[in-house]
Amino acid sequence: MTDPVRHLFDISRSCRRAYLVICSAVPKLKEEKIGAMSGPSKAIGNVLDRYITSAPSHQNALDIFEGQWTSLLPGSGQGLTAGSIPLFEDPRAAWAIEKLGGVQDKTVLELGPLEGGHSYMLQSAGAMSVLAVESNTNAFLRCLIVKEILDLKNVRFLHGDFRAFLVSDEQQFDVIFASGVLYHMTEPVQLLRDISRRCRSAYLWTHYHDSALIEQNQAISNRFGPAQHLEYDGLKYELHAYSYDVDLGLNWAGFCGGSTPSCAWLTRQSILDALAHFGFKNVDIAFEVPDHPHGPCFAIVASQD
Repeated sequence: MTDPVRHLFDISRSCRRAYLVICSAVPKLKEEKIGAMSGPSKAIGNVLDRYITSAPSHQNALDIFEGQWTSLLPGSGQGLTAGSIPLFEDPRAAWAIEKLGGVQDKTVLELGPLEGGHSYMLQSAGAMSVLAVESNTNAFLRCLIVKEILDLKNVRFLHGDFRAFLVSDEQQFDVIFASGVLYHMTEPVQLLRDISRRCRSAYLWTHYHDSALIEQNQAISNRFGPAQHLEYDGLKYELHAYSYDVDLGLNWAGFCGGSTPSCAWLTRQSILDALAHFGFKNVDIAFEVPDHPHGPCFAIVASQD
């Protein structure tokens, strides 16, 4: 039979040895940490400037990204200061939800939620769940702030590239929302194909290329390359490479474009041809603005049923 006193002594001795090992390791860990800190790092200024000394508030959270917000919060901002564009009360998204027959109890995948405006509208319209995938790190963090402020219990935000998600994940959704993302792709036709494989109905708002209209817009006309006539999976289509403005776009912390210095715009007809090619039989179009300052655009609700 084990002597309980002896047993306690053995435990005590083992604990002492472990304690000595930890103590001997601490100086080395400190040295390694200090060495890592002394190496190349991003300048952050005085770390104390990152502390808040006022009482907790939603505005404190919004001010983390002061000057980067695009969206005006619902209810005319609720007395809070963020952006100025009413994306939480977007008539395009409201139209899409109506055309989709509502989203009550439906599962929705949202591509590029930006700041969660449409996510909020989808939850408010009764969506069972909204899975929103955002690759822009700052935009993703802004979405989390909005989720906390507006209590978006049915919305889950993921940080990553939705193109990789669509390829690697096999989930099926009732609806895919893809507002303001197609024209930021380098391979837009492949995105439409991937969308068609994950849902029966989709909403898109996008710019498109129209040579005659683009030539009249001096603010953007010099950013496009010549027409490329390509073929994918038996579909013939036309696209034009587009380069982002470095000073007004890529160097702005609130930039909300794609993840590469350039992208590709499809023509209007190529978008419609691609949707039909990938099984979207029924297409509704609204909010078409040929003379939009950033290029011609339209909204689409497409269904495979």
